Amino acid sequence: MGKFVVVYFDDILVYSQSNKEHINHLRAVFNTLLEEKLYGNLKKCEFFQPSVIFLGFVVSAEGIKVDESKIEAIKEWRSPRSFHDVRSFHGLASFYRRFIQGFSSIAAPLTECLKGDKFEWTPVAQASFERLKECLSAAPVLALPDFAKMFEMECDASGVGIGGVLLQEGRPICVAHHRTYR
Repeated sequence: MGKFVVVYFDDILVYSQSNKEHINHLRAVFNTLLEEKLYGNLKKCEFFQPSVIFLGFVVSAEGIKVDESKIEAIKEWRSPRSFHDVRSFHGLASFYRRFIQGFSSIAAPLTECLKGDKFEWTPVAQASFERLKECLSAAPVLALPDFAKMFEMECDASGVGIGGVLLQEGRPICVAHHRTYR
């Protein structure tokens, strides 16, 4: 786990640098499944794929990016008209927050819309909504880390949030952010 396999409930992702290595990794996973008397559904299996969609992400040798079908859904999303609409959009956007530098600060006006008893969609909330759609539609490909290489960290803070980007050779690996509360 974490070396060449990721498991999420009943989904198993095996990743490798070469076909030869992949065969060894698959053999190890299959042996573990056999030992534990667990079985896979061959009809749902795909082997030796250059890229796969896994948990809403496209994973490949290039890195990790947002699934194109999710980007299309985000682009088509209408302006919220209720608390439920805001929560739904915010939930989807939050799932992909790792791709957006400054997510918490950008999304702060949406969070503000959820406060109070009466729904009010403000121009500031609309601007936040549009900015998030724009950012998610142009989300970068996050590089996969190479632990043999140097990492860099860039940080920033404002009155509404703090954040940072973990980089390797100028490519983002992870984006982190936190909204500050007053």
